[in-house]
Amino acid sequence: MVSGIDYIDKDGHVSEEFVGLILLPIVGNAAEHATAITVAMKDKMDLAIGVAVGSSLQISLLVVPLMVVASWCGVGDATLSLSFDGFQIAVLFVSMLLVNYVVHDVKSNWLKGTLLMWLYIIIAIAAWLYPMKSTPALIFSSNPIYR
Repeated sequence: MVSGIDYIDKDGHVSEEFVGLILLPIVGNAAEHATAITVAMKDKMDLAIGVAVGSSLQISLLVVPLMVVASWCGVGDATLSLSFDGFQIAVLFVSMLLVNYVVHDVKSNWLKGTLLMWLYIIIAIAAWLYPMKSTPALIFSSNPIYR
């Protein structure tokens, strides 16, 4: 799935930010999304939010740092770094603020769900319109400086 990103970036005129922020998480976490929607429809919002936020925490606190360290040790072709540009940092910051607001009090209502959906739509539109770079991706960089 990840190896197909280059094909989509070059031939489909889709920015890598859109693929990395929108398409990959939807496809890669389809089972978790289905579980969260199922338990949310049964009015178990604490479990639904726990599934959604838990998956994000697992990726950000375990998988990404582990992959960066593994790439530094020479595993694989690409050298990974945690160097993010301003757009990626802004998306992360705004997402953290809104999720913190939603999970701060355990109660949930339609307004909080609507806020999360609108934030996702805004991020998707911004990632779609984000200008494509001619240089390699920041995370999957083959730049010898990071080696």
